[in-house]
Amino acid sequence: MRIFLTLNNNIKTMNKKLTVAGQSPHSSPNGAPVKGTPVLKEEQAACSVFFIRGMDCPVEENLVRAKLAGVEGIRSLEFDLLGRRLIVRHVPGALAAVEQALAELDMGAERVMRGGHEDSVNNALRIPWIRLIAAGLIAFLAELSEWLGEEGFHLLGKDGCVQLPFGVSGSTLVSLSLSMTAIVLGGLTTYRKGWTSISKFELNINALMFVAVTGAALIGQFSEAAMVMTLFNIAEALEARSLERARHAVRALTALAPKTAAVLQADGAWKDMDVREVPVGARVRVRPGEKIALDGIVVSGSSTVNQSSITGESMPVEKSGGDTVFAGTLNGTGALEFETTSSAHDCTLARIIQAVEEARAVRSPMQRFADQFARRYTPAIFLLGLAAGLVPPLFWGSHWMESLYNGLTILVVGCPCALVISTPVTIASGLVAAMRSGILVKGGLFLERGRLLTQIALDKTGTLTLGEPRQMDFVSLSDEDENMVRSCAASLAARSDHPVSRALADHAAEMKVPLREVRDFTALPGEGSSGVIEGRKWLLGGRRLVERLQFCSGALERKITELERHGGSVVALAGEKGVRALFAVADTVRESSREALRELRNLGVHTLMLTGDNVHAAEKVARQVGVDGFRANLLPAEKRRVVDALMQGCRRCVGMVGDGINDAPSLACADIGFAMSCGGTDAAIETADVVFMDGDLKKLPRFIRLSRSVYNILVQNVVLILGVKVSVCALALAGNSAMWMAVLADVGLSLIVVANGLRAMRK
Repeated sequence: MRIFLTLNNNIKTMNKKLTVAGQSPHSSPNGAPVKGTPVLKEEQAACSVFFIRGMDCPVEENLVRAKLAGVEGIRSLEFDLLGRRLIVRHVPGALAAVEQALAELDMGAERVMRGGHEDSVNNALRIPWIRLIAAGLIAFLAELSEWLGEEGFHLLGKDGCVQLPFGVSGSTLVSLSLSMTAIVLGGLTTYRKGWTSISKFELNINALMFVAVTGAALIGQFSEAAMVMTLFNIAEALEARSLERARHAVRALTALAPKTAAVLQADGAWKDMDVREVPVGARVRVRPGEKIALDGIVVSGSSTVNQSSITGESMPVEKSGGDTVFAGTLNGTGALEFETTSSAHDCTLARIIQAVEEARAVRSPMQRFADQFARRYTPAIFLLGLAAGLVPPLFWGSHWMESLYNGLTILVVGCPCALVISTPVTIASGLVAAMRSGILVKGGLFLERGRLLTQIALDKTGTLTLGEPRQMDFVSLSDEDENMVRSCAASLAARSDHPVSRALADHAAEMKVPLREVRDFTALPGEGSSGVIEGRKWLLGGRRLVERLQFCSGALERKITELERHGGSVVALAGEKGVRALFAVADTVRESSREALRELRNLGVHTLMLTGDNVHAAEKVARQVGVDGFRANLLPAEKRRVVDALMQGCRRCVGMVGDGINDAPSLACADIGFAMSCGGTDAAIETADVVFMDGDLKKLPRFIRLSRSVYNILVQNVVLILGVKVSVCALALAGNSAMWMAVLADVGLSLIVVANGLRAMRK
């Protein structure tokens, strides 16, 4: 199974798709170009990856983006908020300036070695729970002291009250002292970030909290200010802990592969080596029950291997000599020895992790909407809070303190963080769920778009069928020696990698037909091949070739039609005097194809099979699997034209499923291209947007259902967030909402939408 995804080129593939969607491949994730000099070519720019401990929401992203905007030599910035990673493409001499700028932000930025997947830094989530809990208790005591009032304190003096200068009562002093202590313990970092945002004229959640807490203190609501700041930071910590689940799901993949492997040495001894030091071509031994450390080809032994972590297959797969094994899969009861085909940083598991990390950084349409909405929403909320605090007392004679309090409450509840963070959490959870099922999705864009699929075109050979045709029949049409005719056909077929040609060559090898020397071999795209054997020119190909050579006759047409009616693809061997023999080749339908097509029909998806085979063979397969329609005798360019026509006539979304190099043009032009990794070519896998890691076509309806589920969760979160915020704002305008209640509503909402987004991981 060939699933080496060559993911270095996948970035170019995603760039192509982003350009189609109106986003430059060298722009920032939200589509805005990075300030600085014009973009260099990829090979001219250096690439540095940073793990930023304090960056997990768009507020921090904007701070980083603003800080790096003035650094010369930066070409592009890519943010992965869930992974807390920043990828900076820059000129080689700009690295020191980038590191200095990130250090000045004091957000815990550390450079990650390329390919480290964050495991080269200590990225454990550190939350000061003791300090936050202490701040919460002190804020509660501040609220209690203010509620009890002066009569609750019997400290000094005749009347039990502390007498202080300037008319300040004892209870006020106690409340003020406790409140300031709680703010310093629980929210000094947030307060400092808020002041930084205000000084740069950036309206974000930290700026809103700075204004709300400062305003509450200025109007004498000290305990309220402390409770708001403390609740906000406790909720932020709980939210960060919840987000760790989404981060951990991908990061845990690195633990699937063992750290060491038993490698055969030159002296014949076996030595345990660090997998990062094992070279390509080394011989590795894996004992029963052990995990396989690297990708390779089995050279000795046989066993069953559980490779669900890579392909999503529920049952173990038999492995013996010549079969492929993958890093991170679990060996069964037999011992295996294999020859490594990749290094630890280039194995299938590492490439999957890299693909998912890159996919998380690609903004989906809903995520871009949330970012753009929040960019306009935050200033609007600030103006609404300002109006609520100033307009009623100026024009309607309302009480100043009450109006200012209501305005501050609106600022608190108006925070857009819940809206912005809910989308990447849900998309990341969906990507993880797909990955666990053996579906590699190259971006949230395609995961979200999958729900819109209403038309899907499917290649026949290798997609609906096994792609392993067998020769079923042979008809000689000349007086020449039959063995010579078979030998000439097998000699031409052995020089081609087409599945039908391989079927003829394999059958000849089984029958021990000798091969002859072929000179001037030429591949004829869409028709077959030709070559000179023992001084005579021979051609091997299908009906299209025979018709071009004008060798067709009534008798030959009847022979070809008869063979085709039995469901076979006919291959003709032609010489200078006409067609000398006919070969019938038939493929086997995949067991999963029928059920997959039935599920697609239940999902309301119309299917169309595209094939270069003849009409009769196509009709037989179409009838067996249950597609809604089919088109036969198509060249690769004609397949693409069919997909283009489907896209023009479809109001929603068109998909294409294929596995061969001839499917690559169609995969590229479809809204979503799906590649079958099992037996698929690198060209198809690189071009596709979604890769099925095995040959199970049932992953296609599973992907559509997952896409619909993810989108439903996204909509649920948006409706819930906007509904709650509008309701609490209305209560605040009516004077029926407290500031700490607004904090609970806001941060509680964040926790709810994060938990709801994580549900996608279980789909």
